[in-house]
Amino acid sequence: MGQEPDVERPRVTVLGASGFVGSAVTAALARRDIRLRLVARRPAAGPAGAVAKIETCTADLTAPGAVAAAVEGADAVINLVLHESGWRGAGDPAGEGTNVGVLRDLVVALRHGGRPAPVVVFAGSTSQIGVPPRVPIDGTETDHPVTAYDRQKQAGEELLRAETRSGALSGITLRLPTVFGPGPTPAAQDRGVVAAMTRRALAGQPLTLWGNGSVQRDLLYVDDAGAAFAAALDRPETLAGRHWLLGSGRGIDLRELFGTIAEVVAERTGRPKVPVVSVPAPAGATVTDAHSLVADSSAFRSVTGWCPRVSLREALGRTVAALADPAGARRG
Repeated sequence: MGQEPDVERPRVTVLGASGFVGSAVTAALARRDIRLRLVARRPAAGPAGAVAKIETCTADLTAPGAVAAAVEGADAVINLVLHESGWRGAGDPAGEGTNVGVLRDLVVALRHGGRPAPVVVFAGSTSQIGVPPRVPIDGTETDHPVTAYDRQKQAGEELLRAETRSGALSGITLRLPTVFGPGPTPAAQDRGVVAAMTRRALAGQPLTLWGNGSVQRDLLYVDDAGAAFAAALDRPETLAGRHWLLGSGRGIDLRELFGTIAEVVAERTGRPKVPVVSVPAPAGATVTDAHSLVADSSAFRSVTGWCPRVSLREALGRTVAALADPAGARRG
């Protein structure tokens, strides 16, 4: 009899739970009265004081049968599995097996799971748009993905949409902008441009800016991204079957961003601000690197009530503090 209330609690499975965004999603979901299964290649510990009943599973999700075992009995699945390739993220064709293959195995497993249509929340990218036809984008534009990574995300999103139309599941794609912030462990750190430039500034090195720095980016603090995935689970009947943009809705010039990073680091260290210098774009730069990308997330906000809570300046301060003293940040 004592086990019956636990069985009634929904089971949410997070794939990629030990990663940068996955850790933030885990923290948001751990505050809920649910059964939470954390699946990752590396051990993924639940946060202290969790309300959720947490189960951890270490697995290579590209191995045959691994996905089916990981999502068995799930009422909802959040797929954050990502093939990473360098500091700019997953951009090479070898990521297809992870970025698309894991999702393909997931929908097959849920299709034959013998349960009511589960909810699947998939992490896409605002960069799937390719070269934006306007700024900001609002999610109604036609996509023209440029990089291998964006084409892989697009393929996964289309697969999820087709399965939703068939009634096999309720699929939701949340397209992420540039997500940044401190990670809870050394293995779950941000590898994006904000972290890269913060580390340079802490080392006393100039911050290198491609061109004149007029290109704008939309930045989202990692905890706010985690809260968005949790919010999506509350409105599957409205959100299912399409993609939704996340973002602050405010673009910031990269020159202004780099200057702010240098300023916050100087405040932290007591040293002079490092300079921001312009350099030519490298050979590996894509056409999208030269275009601003800002996301209007008002559609998602109106459905879920979600909105970013942490200001850019505060978020940069937290990021700088964590990278300046990683051990202290983890203790905190």
